[in-house]
Amino acid sequence: MKLFGLTGGIGMGKSTSARFLAGLGLPVADTDAIAREIVQPGQEALEEVKRRFGDGIVGSGGELKRDELARRVFADAKARRDLERILHPRIRRIWLSQVEQWREEGKLMGAVIIPLLFETGAEKHFDATICVTCGEATQRARLLERGWTIEQIRQRIDAQWPIEKKLLLSNYVIWTEGDLDVHREQLERVLTTA
Repeated sequence: MKLFGLTGGIGMGKSTSARFLAGLGLPVADTDAIAREIVQPGQEALEEVKRRFGDGIVGSGGELKRDELARRVFADAKARRDLERILHPRIRRIWLSQVEQWREEGKLMGAVIIPLLFETGAEKHFDATICVTCGEATQRARLLERGWTIEQIRQRIDAQWPIEKKLLLSNYVIWTEGDLDVHREQLERVLTTA
């Protein structure tokens, strides 16, 4: 099985790429979705997050207050590292298990979407890496559309490696400035040439 690791900066098109890859028939594991699942009420990871960050990050229904947690961890590098130590090993175990299942099912290709692919040393698990990117102005506009402040955008961008570093380390680059058809066609080209 040919396994792709897909990364890129925040707001640069990873989720759209994941949808296109799934539409092309690839099994896709999205580590952001896994991260949301493992902090659902009753999950061990949520309990550990609560022990580290306090009851104030959990709502009355037992759900994680994602905005509150983000406010804390993106303003404090140590807090972010603590959260990553809690979540990243669990996330990795899950997507590695999914990949193993794909292999057992005889899938020819698969993709795992990992925003911090290179930062976490996950590249060794992939046959090829793909980085999606766009210009800074487009990235900022996309993030502003999410309702984020300029400060929130800066904090999240600063929490990742510079996109230029990711581009240099990737086997393939997908430029997401154009229309969605061009985005999809680039991914199709990678799959047929890889």
